[in-house]
Amino acid sequence: MAQFYSAKRRVTTRQIITIEATDLDSFGQGVAHHNGKTVFIPGLLPEERAEITLTEDKRQYARGQVKRRLSDSPERVAPRCPHFGACGGCQQQHASVVLQQKSKSRALSRLLKHDVNEIIADQPWGYRRRARLSLNYDPKTARLEMGFRKASSSEIVDITHCPILVPQLEALLPDVRRCLSGLEGIRHSGHVELVLANNGPLMVLRHTAALSKKDREKLERFSHSHALALFLAPQSEILEQLNGEAPWYASNGLRLTFSPRDFIQVNDGVNQQMIEKALTWLDVKKSDRVLDLFCGMGNFTLPLAQKAASVVGVEGVEALVSKGQENAKQNGLQNVTFFHQNLEQDVTQQPWAKQGFDKILLDPARAGAPGVMQHIIKLSPKRVVYVSCNPATLARDSVALLSAGYQIQRLAMLDMFPHTGHLESMVVFEHI
Repeated sequence: MAQFYSAKRRVTTRQIITIEATDLDSFGQGVAHHNGKTVFIPGLLPEERAEITLTEDKRQYARGQVKRRLSDSPERVAPRCPHFGACGGCQQQHASVVLQQKSKSRALSRLLKHDVNEIIADQPWGYRRRARLSLNYDPKTARLEMGFRKASSSEIVDITHCPILVPQLEALLPDVRRCLSGLEGIRHSGHVELVLANNGPLMVLRHTAALSKKDREKLERFSHSHALALFLAPQSEILEQLNGEAPWYASNGLRLTFSPRDFIQVNDGVNQQMIEKALTWLDVKKSDRVLDLFCGMGNFTLPLAQKAASVVGVEGVEALVSKGQENAKQNGLQNVTFFHQNLEQDVTQQPWAKQGFDKILLDPARAGAPGVMQHIIKLSPKRVVYVSCNPATLARDSVALLSAGYQIQRLAMLDMFPHTGHLESMVVFEHI
């Protein structure tokens, strides 16, 4: 259910009311009704009754807090993480994976006004191959805090375990903490990032003051002993590699190199299935000319090039365009070209668009692609696959295609981030 927010906030009295949840929204909040108003209650599952207090009371909805749960849903499970409820990373570990997927699918179906035809999922635990951990050194206690932020807070939850991390990264957490705690300049560190590439793990340390020779040597020894690539980030735009090879990951059997700062899908299992599904839905032929918008460094572009006559990848970040070109060359693909382009401009006027396209794929950021939809319609492809990380902007952008004579053929919920409120999806439109 969509939630609307206004600048004004009215906090209610602490009167206790009894309520029963009838649904779970995609953010993991129980949905109930009281006095004709929808009430959202974090931590409450469908079919559960509870005594709650209202913490917000708006014109269209209210928000409540559980004081005492009176019954338990059969879909309630024990959270696997000891930090659940404090850490802001996960919101749904108290709900079964089946319930999580059903609630997200229902939310997606309501927004798109179309049934969800399939759920694309992989392992619900140990799936995340990338994590950024905040650092804070307390000089009073001489203790390093390392972890994720609390929900809607800058406060760090000092973590010891994270069961959604791939096991290889989770196993590194205690050793990383010990290593960083022993640095002379630890109070000048902002965060540490861990990434698991196909050729091994890597670590990026963000530091705001120059590291001493002793600290650099300590970090290098740590990286060698743990067989991980080491990168230092003295500034947000600077990356210095101290040890290890350039990271890479597999995409449909291809090898894509990337920088630790480049965007990659953090759930490798779902990413591989998503690529395969996109190729199937587009039904790419050997004679097809395909356009990939918001292409990044080629996650979809290069697998498309294995099947099509030619593929054009267009991306707004110039560094990713260079990576895409490099990856195409490394994989021996000569029928793919990458272009750096402001995608808010009319791409149909570009020389590479004059020949038109049979199929189009787009994978925009959370803001969606409102400025691009009319250009896609002008290009008049037979099929369009839209991969989305925000169902609200997908629903908005879909209106343009539906109004232009396209119809939704298939809709899938991507369980890219189990146990969280993130809802990703993909849909194929066909011109009728």
